[in-house]
Amino acid sequence: MVNFDYQTPTRLIFGKGVVREKLSSVMNKFGKRVLITYGGGSIKRVSEWQSRSLYDEVKEIIADKEVFELSGIQPNPKFNPSVVDGVRICQDEKIDVILSVGGGSVLDCTKAIAGVAGTLQGKVDDNIEEAWDIVCGRKPTTSAVPIVDIITMAATGSEYDSGGVISRTETNDKLAYFSYHVFPAVSFIDPTYTFTLPVKQTLAGIADCINHIMESYFCAEHIDMNDAFMEGAIKSLIKNVKTVLRDPANYDARAEIFYATTLGCNGIYCLGNSASGWPMHGMEHALSAYYDITHGEGLAIITPRWMQHILEHSTGDLHNQVVERIEKFGKNIFDTEGCETSIKAMHDFFREIGIPMTLPEVGIDESRLAEMAKHVAENEGLDQAWVPLLEKDILDIFKACMK
Repeated sequence: MVNFDYQTPTRLIFGKGVVREKLSSVMNKFGKRVLITYGGGSIKRVSEWQSRSLYDEVKEIIADKEVFELSGIQPNPKFNPSVVDGVRICQDEKIDVILSVGGGSVLDCTKAIAGVAGTLQGKVDDNIEEAWDIVCGRKPTTSAVPIVDIITMAATGSEYDSGGVISRTETNDKLAYFSYHVFPAVSFIDPTYTFTLPVKQTLAGIADCINHIMESYFCAEHIDMNDAFMEGAIKSLIKNVKTVLRDPANYDARAEIFYATTLGCNGIYCLGNSASGWPMHGMEHALSAYYDITHGEGLAIITPRWMQHILEHSTGDLHNQVVERIEKFGKNIFDTEGCETSIKAMHDFFREIGIPMTLPEVGIDESRLAEMAKHVAENEGLDQAWVPLLEKDILDIFKACMK
């Protein structure tokens, strides 16, 4: 069991009606000038389970504040315009707190806005490259505008971690941004907000979280407690996603899914384990940076191909570790025997629930596979992963994803 140093400052407020009950008192602690960040407008829609939209409810609750807005934040959030525009508003309007309302992409973007706005000396319009240096980690984040979030999608776990992923389209970069300063101060999680999610987004969120857990599960040093914790979370996700496909408004199933995804990326599943290098995420970042595909779908496509590749290309003691991990994973989650059946069970589960499982199904052909593999090899550090991946390995995995 490896040493660890763990702390999270985020307060989680979970359950039905918690926004209506507690948002006002929470926001009163941070000041009067609020920037609301959100995406394409889904928070303004009224569903059959709501008397009014989430947007209208939030605006009424904080009606005593001076409110500014940044809308249009995209999946795979963009440095420019979204982060740059948000920093500009924070600087120009002297924002006290940012209220992120939406899914993980909105919150990831909000974290970058908060960290850059809190750290950047001088106006963002005159310091675009310095702002990017903060996002990509070449310069440290020294301060951040406080963040409160209302998370509306069970997927990334951004509501309970200190990082996010930001894309810079002009360079095809999709990079993780981390800083202790950008932990949300308070996260509101009401599973009823996920009742109206499109099926595609529900499934992508499940795939994203399962992969978060698998990135921590497949490592050199691990402990039985963590294995059981992670296996139980994945089994819960598999069971409950099938329930919500039949009954989208099943609160208990939605709540279990949200609980699992909230813990998925903040390290609590793997305290005491060694690092894995997160190779599947490293490869998928290129797919969604180059082609802007849905992140969870890209991860689902890569996952069984990565498992097969490391099984076939690891040697010696490392191969024995790989076999042990894949066999235990399959046995305890799918009740399978052997590595090949475990890998097939993972693939077949994703296909069964309706996730596309080849790159052509999400609009990716062979024309840029080599370019993406080179980009991953140069930027993601996967040669240091638990099972090291060089450029040829990455390209072979991408090619395996074509069929």
